Amino acid sequence: MSITVNGIDELKKLAGNDLGTSEWIEVTQERINTFADATGDHQWIHVDPERAKEGPFGAPIAHGYLTLSLFIPLFTELLDVEGVSTKVNYGLNKVRFPSPVKVGSKIRLVGKLASVEDVPGGVQITVDGTIEIEGGAKPAAVLQSLSRFYA
Repeated sequence: MSITVNGIDELKKLAGNDLGTSEWIEVTQERINTFADATGDHQWIHVDPERAKEGPFGAPIAHGYLTLSLFIPLFTELLDVEGVSTKVNYGLNKVRFPSPVKVGSKIRLVGKLASVEDVPGGVQITVDGTIEIEGGAKPAAVLQSLSRFYA
């Protein structure tokens, strides 16, 4: 369920709060192959299901950066900021990939709005995110994302 705020002042009031949990999405071989085509990263561990069965994970796995790129659609399920002119991805402070995402796995995001800081013309938010794997002992990714919202 998404939290909707109207404008920067309402966003500031959320600082320090949990944003909740997104829905599960499946990471399919088709999604992995499409990402490989888009990035030119066709390593066999991602795109060759037969060879990957014999590899260290027993199945093809998603690219770490594919998992990371899914942060944005998962995050939009958690927080919607209305009443701003522009929303910009500003970068990352840190990212780790503790566990691979095997093809067919489902992932979701758990987020917390760690901080909201003033920047010229708007605010910068820091989101602590954990991308969980359904049934997994470790998360697929742990990250700290930065976004800017301009008035």
